[in-house]
Amino acid sequence: MSYEISAGRAVRAHRPPRPEPRSDRERWQADYARRLFVSDLFVLVLIVGFAQLIRFGGAGIEPPLTAKLPLEVGYFMVSTVLVLAWSAMLTLGGTRSPRVIGSGTDEYRCVVSASLKLFGGIAILSLLLRIDIARGYLAIALPLGMLGLMAERRAWRHWVAKRRAQGDYRTAMLVVGSPEAARAMVAAFSRDTDSGYQVIGVCTRDEGTLADRVLEVGCHEIPVLASDHDVIDAVRRTGADTVAVTATDNLGPADFRRMAWELDELGAELIVTPGLVDIAGTRLTHRVVADMPMLHVEKPQYDRAKSIRKDVFDFCFASAALLAIAPSLLLIAAAVKLTSRGPVFYLSERIGRDGHPFRMIKFRSMYADATPHLDALLESNGALFIDAPTDPRITPIGRVIRKYSLDDLPQFLNVLRGEMSIVGPRPQHQREVDSYDGVMRRRLLVKPGLTGLWQISGRTALTPEDALRLDLSYVENWSMVLDVLLIAKTIGTATRH
Repeated sequence: MSYEISAGRAVRAHRPPRPEPRSDRERWQADYARRLFVSDLFVLVLIVGFAQLIRFGGAGIEPPLTAKLPLEVGYFMVSTVLVLAWSAMLTLGGTRSPRVIGSGTDEYRCVVSASLKLFGGIAILSLLLRIDIARGYLAIALPLGMLGLMAERRAWRHWVAKRRAQGDYRTAMLVVGSPEAARAMVAAFSRDTDSGYQVIGVCTRDEGTLADRVLEVGCHEIPVLASDHDVIDAVRRTGADTVAVTATDNLGPADFRRMAWELDELGAELIVTPGLVDIAGTRLTHRVVADMPMLHVEKPQYDRAKSIRKDVFDFCFASAALLAIAPSLLLIAAAVKLTSRGPVFYLSERIGRDGHPFRMIKFRSMYADATPHLDALLESNGALFIDAPTDPRITPIGRVIRKYSLDDLPQFLNVLRGEMSIVGPRPQHQREVDSYDGVMRRRLLVKPGLTGLWQISGRTALTPEDALRLDLSYVENWSMVLDVLLIAKTIGTATRH
């Protein structure tokens, strides 16, 4: 959430414009915006040209536009104007602004919104001016154009991610706040490496001498550069591009205003966070009361996550998925049966919504007589390595189906039986549930899922604390849009393997 001061804009109005970027962040953002402008224009030329080609043919046929105009206008001119107007609408819609570029969902939403507004304006103008533009031409250009633009933006995001992995296109950030709040913010930025923010130091309350002080966050040590009253001096010394302020008792409204003015002189950005963690944007409403920005946080979405429409969606999606993958299920079942003795399926007791147990269905990936193999493992290694590549309990076909998560496909049957959901928290064992405290039991408010936030966040590398945080975040922030996005990301992750 950016913190902007109207008085600061009034002060800037008296200064001459500065066309040159004032910081590394502004330089790479300007460079990135130029690249987006050129690639957007290229995509639009291709898509609009393709729409004209499909609608009117490629043999030099270009019928005139049906309209009461003094001059005859051909569709080549219409396509040219459409490309230029579309590009201009993308600019006016803020799709290349520093607040949006590289932000994923927000960027795509702005692209779709700008495109729909353009075609809505075209429809209104054609009605008022009685211009009859071929509907098939527009019907091809609009959806293909939006898809093409979003695919292009996604490709650029991958390019930026690679550059950031090499140390480029990063934003050097100072975190300002109390030690506890600063530690939470640093941890949050550490988890979201795709954001491009690199915390280079912390400014916190003065507790004795600040010399050689560090803030320990996990396995990282972040240097404490100054007190929260000396932020501007720290920015000058480090060349930081952004200052992120979280909960602090030492900065008042006048301090924020002065900080905003001075950071603007340095070309640095000011961000203020209320310290909320794992709250979805759909639950936040921003408004200004008595010249003070306020954030209203909606209550957690527990009831919505148990709605009938989620159950209907789960049933329909699971039915369609089972029909689509039925041949694959038969092949896997045959492979499991023919390569080792024992049943095709493995039934594991898990705990579902409201603490009710159920039997989760999986393809068997271990030998039915796994105990002798386990004894051999203990004798050879002296320790138990569960899920290790050398685990002799896992069958050859079991290694394959585990690698690609194919052993979980029969859980669509659990969804049809109403025991699981397509998206939800991780299914838990009884021994895990027995150790739950009041916070952890919130996982049981909804059905466990085949996939979820934990699935697309590197489930094998998650700590128990991170897994709990992701599960609770899903339960509290549920929406159908979130479900669809998580399903799409899960499919993308599975296909990349």
